[in-house]
Amino acid sequence: MKKILFSALILFSAPQYLFAQFTDIRIVKEVKVKNKGVVSSAHPLASEAGAKMLDLGGNAFDAAIATQLALAVVYPQAGNIGGGGFMIATTAKGEKISLDFRETAPAKASKNMYLDKKGNANTDLSQNGWLAVGIPGAVAGLFEMHQYAKLPMETLIQPAIEYAEQGFAITHAEAKLLNYTQQEFKQNNKSTTVFTKDTPWKEGDLLIQKDLANTLRRIQKKGAKGFYEGKTAELIVAEMKRGGGIISLQDLKNYKVKVRKPLTFDYKGLQIVTMPLPSSGGILLAQMLQMVNLEGFKTSQINSPQAVQLMVEAERRAYADRAEYMGDPDFIDDKTEMLIQPEYIKKRFSNYSPDKATSSSEVGKIITPKKESTETTHLSILDKEGNAISITTTLNGNYGSKTVVSGAGFLLNNEMDDFSIKPGVPNMYGAVGGEANAIAPGKRMLSSMAPTVVLKNQKPYIIVGTPGGTTIPTSIFQTLINLIDFKSDANLAVNSPKFHHQWLPERVDVEMDFPEYTIKELEKKNYQFKKRSKIGRTELIVVDENGNYHAVADGRGDDSVAVEK
Repeated sequence: MKKILFSALILFSAPQYLFAQFTDIRIVKEVKVKNKGVVSSAHPLASEAGAKMLDLGGNAFDAAIATQLALAVVYPQAGNIGGGGFMIATTAKGEKISLDFRETAPAKASKNMYLDKKGNANTDLSQNGWLAVGIPGAVAGLFEMHQYAKLPMETLIQPAIEYAEQGFAITHAEAKLLNYTQQEFKQNNKSTTVFTKDTPWKEGDLLIQKDLANTLRRIQKKGAKGFYEGKTAELIVAEMKRGGGIISLQDLKNYKVKVRKPLTFDYKGLQIVTMPLPSSGGILLAQMLQMVNLEGFKTSQINSPQAVQLMVEAERRAYADRAEYMGDPDFIDDKTEMLIQPEYIKKRFSNYSPDKATSSSEVGKIITPKKESTETTHLSILDKEGNAISITTTLNGNYGSKTVVSGAGFLLNNEMDDFSIKPGVPNMYGAVGGEANAIAPGKRMLSSMAPTVVLKNQKPYIIVGTPGGTTIPTSIFQTLINLIDFKSDANLAVNSPKFHHQWLPERVDVEMDFPEYTIKELEKKNYQFKKRSKIGRTELIVVDENGNYHAVADGRGDDSVAVEK
């Protein structure tokens, strides 16, 4: 049995590097260091790949590229080169950078492509298999980031190649998820994949991905063209034809990263730098923080009835606005400025009452949502120079479309489901939308991802992000409130029980260990609760008043922190 070691709390120490040995995996949940760069991500080997680049003289951008590429190998349920995402960064020189490498709809996509002859939405087609795939943006995003890095891309991609070629020991959680998804892999692939096998996966098994290693080598040798053109592109299009997908060689060649202006706003003397549209996450965060600030917290206790009620009602109103107004700003009338104006926020929250729950029908049209899914991944990095990076990437659902590009070895996304495939029909996260997020060729689908950097006196103070579908903005909202308003330490801010409300369905989701007292007190005010599994997996770095970097990897998964030597 290969060793997978867990360390619940490590303070003032750096993890050992196991860079040439991928079978003894050490999970480090927390570090506190000074004058050393830190990396927090969903997998220890990915965090170590990033830290290794810092050792080699790279900066936070080098570490981010290496970490993201490694996640594509060691965290296949969400790490990817077949998906996309967003980056927020602040540099030591004071620059604020926002990169949008979100997937786009293929040229042959159409508004009603998932509707049958009777006009009914077929969400199976938008969520599984070949027709669910948007044009991947991840690789283009990595090369756009590289202009801010120091090391050659050939070096940054090498750890991922080695992990894919040599294999790595999977954790208990990875084995469980692979076993759970076996049938879907078989249904959504015409060829055998490395993720399926005759006997059940178990902790310590090696996952070897030779085809993926070869794909990464083509990128290493030819740059972004090694993915968007040539053999890899041909393999993607062949896979599309094999299963009825619509991405073409021209779609891949035409993909472009969008450089956006970060969404910035002030909260209690701090500057929040976060993602603009086509991610809804930043706008939601701005709305929710401003709404709770109108009323104020009467207690500093995390998850107290008063705090939870106030935050839930802010969430309710923000998510109603998400459904009505938000989409790709290149295709719609961008309402961001209106939605975050203090006058609008005050009016939007004017019907809040601490005595009872607001009915969701008072803030939008009721529709019954369906099942949710929550798989994405995030990495937070801060180097000793003061460059801060927050990146969230996704395939959308667990393992995306469940379709692997035959001969290329990587999973494709199912991001087309993040469009409003029919106004009022919820996506896999239960989120509803309208015309603003309708499908159109070349359009980017609305997202909930919210990579965020908080500045204090123009210096990095908090770097934060999480996976979790529509729970992403609310998880970051909670984390920031815990840190800024309730003055909690970084560990408690991340690992305290989470709650989530998104306008529809009309209930508050809470983790299993959420305080029963708060639930009972709010039920008296007509709130409905549902207990559910873990919400999000937050990667957090906080800089304290003494200049220490306090990095925490979420305790809900195999997330791990690594530090440069």
